[in-house]
Amino acid sequence: MGGGPARLCADGPFREALEDAGWAVSLHEIAPVDEDGAEIARVIELIRRLALTVRGAVDRGAFPLVLAGNCNSSLGTVAGVGASDLGVSDLGVSDLGVAWFDAHADFDDPEENVSGFFDVMGLAMLTGRGWRALRATIPGHRPVPERNVLLAAVRDLEPYQRATVERSELLVAGDEVDRGRFEEALSDLRSRVSRVYLHVDLDSLDASAARANQYAAPGGPSLDRLCECVGSVCERFTVAAAALTAYDPSFDDGDRTLTAARAIAGVIARGALVGTG
Repeated sequence: MGGGPARLCADGPFREALEDAGWAVSLHEIAPVDEDGAEIARVIELIRRLALTVRGAVDRGAFPLVLAGNCNSSLGTVAGVGASDLGVSDLGVSDLGVAWFDAHADFDDPEENVSGFFDVMGLAMLTGRGWRALRATIPGHRPVPERNVLLAAVRDLEPYQRATVERSELLVAGDEVDRGRFEEALSDLRSRVSRVYLHVDLDSLDASAARANQYAAPGGPSLDRLCECVGSVCERFTVAAAALTAYDPSFDDGDRTLTAARAIAGVIARGALVGTG
């Protein structure tokens, strides 16, 4: 999945989708870390660097669209946006909401995880669960309350993961993303926050529509439905930052995921430009 961002950046139509929406596009690549370091330490260091890069983009008045291999990048993006623009509440938590599209919850903490896959902990860390000491090293990191997170298109869950999500305060609109349930969740979230971080894991798409990576699962939204949902988020909220994640070009038969990414990026770009006023 680390090859996905490079593939998107090199794709002319992807860039054109952003420029056609009215944006002047500039590319900033996060510098690599020492490959000899421990895996988790390397990931956290990349997150720290991303947080500072996003903060710099916001300070310049730019819109951060993050292309990342994994979902843990969300910690850096939200930290960069929250620290520089939104401030924090009296409780020390971010007043930024999250709209998260993903076939997987990414909501494991270290005490319950059995796969050893660090990427399935991204949303848990973002909401303040697990790895407390490491999270504290991310510049500007503040947890997002679970009730301020909308998790959509989620469906590929182990029984313990499903139970954890059901016990949480997350707003959930799973599978193909039922319109009524999704709009109700958006209204609930809008009652508490006016800005969101928009996270689109490309395996949120139904695997028959586009296979983003080896973890792609059936039962998700079509491209049209996903674009409709992303557009609804942009209509209801100011999108402070967005991300496209988890694209592995080696699984992309016929460039269907690449084509989908172009369409989704266009929806985000048009919605984000409107949100800037």
